Amino acid sequence: MEREARLQRLVRQTQAQARIPAVSVAVHRADRPLWTFQVGTSGRPDTPLDAGTLFRMGSVTKTFTAVLVLQCRDEGLLDLDDPVAKHLPVPAHGELPVRRLLSHTSGLQREPYGAAWDTLLMPGTDQLLADLSRVERVLPSARRYHYSNLGMSLLGHLVGRLRGGTWAEVLADRVLAPLGLHDVVVDPGPRGAVGYLVDAYTDHARPEPQPDMGGVAPAGQLWATAADLARWAAFLADPSTVDPSGQVLAADTLEEMRWPIAITDETQWQVGFGLGLIVVPRPDRVVHVGHDGAMPGFIAGAYGRVGPGGFAAAALGSSGTGVAIGELTHTLLATDATEYPPEVVPWTPGEPAPAEWRSVLGRWWSEGFEFVFSWRGGRLHARRVDDAGLKPPSEFEPLGADEFRTRAGGEAGERLQLHRDPDTGAVVSMHWATYRFTRTQEAFDGVGPGEPD
Repeated sequence: MEREARLQRLVRQTQAQARIPAVSVAVHRADRPLWTFQVGTSGRPDTPLDAGTLFRMGSVTKTFTAVLVLQCRDEGLLDLDDPVAKHLPVPAHGELPVRRLLSHTSGLQREPYGAAWDTLLMPGTDQLLADLSRVERVLPSARRYHYSNLGMSLLGHLVGRLRGGTWAEVLADRVLAPLGLHDVVVDPGPRGAVGYLVDAYTDHARPEPQPDMGGVAPAGQLWATAADLARWAAFLADPSTVDPSGQVLAADTLEEMRWPIAITDETQWQVGFGLGLIVVPRPDRVVHVGHDGAMPGFIAGAYGRVGPGGFAAAALGSSGTGVAIGELTHTLLATDATEYPPEVVPWTPGEPAPAEWRSVLGRWWSEGFEFVFSWRGGRLHARRVDDAGLKPPSEFEPLGADEFRTRAGGEAGERLQLHRDPDTGAVVSMHWATYRFTRTQEAFDGVGPGEPD
């Protein structure tokens, strides 16, 4: 009850201080039941606000589209470096690579051609594609981050074409149904909250129109409950708790999506962008991954903490000026993790390292730095001594009797080669990413620092 009261108070403070008609939140954790909470009014006199009320998520939609693209890549239907015209007939800008559109580094202008945000009449798919000949490339491709609803919309239609359906049909079939996200929808029907513009100088709240996004749907059409959106954020951050079999997407692919490709602000370097995902570093080497969203009358945020535990939160608000919703998501995660941490799992003895690799364990030196190699959880690990507790270790998988590949952590992808004493068979030196590792500190010429020059 203490935890529930603490989190409720954070939500109530945000709703009251930011003057948001309705706020709905959820926290997803693998070690506890789903927690949801709502405060305010749905705006519909016949439908009170509850956990089943749907809110517009805006650009959080893009994370769903990005997962669909990576599904196609993993199944061999496309390569991320393919030009978009290879899979989608377009009259212009067809040379832009899929990867650049996913990471908002294509340089394509932000919105489709026209004045859709004045008229609230979004182009249909055919019109959106036809108008590409009138669209600008406002920056050189790969020059820098430049957010583009248009770019992500093109990817949604590309996926639909590859799969033989519309974006919405493919999304329902290949993501929403397998993950049980039954409250992520294109059309909210009578369960949708009313979105408002809250007057800056009075307490009046005016309902906002709700445009159908038409051809721009893959960038911002979806609605959801906070519970389903928090589950989705947990999938993005730790799929082992939501999709353990990798039915929707392999864990390694989600890790690839989370890797920052660009920073969103070159002056402060506070937020990165991967393949369709926003990556937010937090204190104590914690990273949140997900997306924010905004549509007329709505603000949304859905983020998960990268790492084990399926720890994620979603916050949805029915005010277009309720920007505090974005930070509320991160605050809920940080507060819950810090004040109500998971139970400590007892350590239990494990199996010893295989006999042929035991002589690798212990301390090694390279480039004047000391490393410790250990066997944990059935895998060889390594970390620099002065990095202990600050960075995750490197992990290795065997390639052969005396060779490993670095599968995670520092030097990921590089080889580790073992060299043995011909008489004893013990490992006496190693090369990792071509750098020599020895049991004692040595200069590059192989002479110890205490030996004569």
